Amino acid sequence: MIGISIATEWEWNATLNYFNIDKVECKNYPYGEYFIYEIGDKKLVFYQTGARKVNGVGATQYMISKFNLEKVIVAGTCAGIDDKYKALDILVPNKAVQYDCTVKEVEPLIKKSFVVEIDLSDYDYTGENIIIGTADKAVVMWNDYLELKNNGITIADTESAAIAYICRKNNVECIIIKGISDFPTDELLSDKYKSNEEQIKVYIENTPKVMEKIFNNYLNIFIEKRRIKR
Repeated sequence: MIGISIATEWEWNATLNYFNIDKVECKNYPYGEYFIYEIGDKKLVFYQTGARKVNGVGATQYMISKFNLEKVIVAGTCAGIDDKYKALDILVPNKAVQYDCTVKEVEPLIKKSFVVEIDLSDYDYTGENIIIGTADKAVVMWNDYLELKNNGITIADTESAAIAYICRKNNVECIIIKGISDFPTDELLSDKYKSNEEQIKVYIENTPKVMEKIFNNYLNIFIEKRRIKR
């Protein structure tokens, strides 16, 4: 079975709407809801984790243990960091890093032990080098955005790299499919509270669009590995 990890309430509701799943069809577990769905001959468990690393890791470990998952696909939104991309672009990282695991004043922002390389060569997908950065603190403040940009991070969220890390601990494959919902804005140019509210508004508006693009165009690619003719 393959697990499809969905973090936030808005992402989860967009998922239920896309697959026409009524709430009564979902089962409850300690981190939220889940439902079983079949695409072709593949059985999938879509599970809600809640936001932030501890929820993503706990929920994923629960599902790995309960369903003996062979693969986890993390699907959802992210903040854009590299401005060569734009809102609603869908990216599949080949590297996931946690950047809040060091004393950055005296250590590198990213430690090698918290980096997960993701091999995409078995799939019918040709992408660019994409690095997703994960931390419990969402990238809202402009200084945080600049720090990630200056360290080569492409996109950022609050769960993916931690989920990839726990999958590696369990020897379970992890694929991350993320769509840019919003970019941070310089709050120094306006009221910081209003700036944050505007970013959240854009996030909520773009989330269903991102999830639809992921499910329409990307999920099937990473459910099935490429069949190599011999």
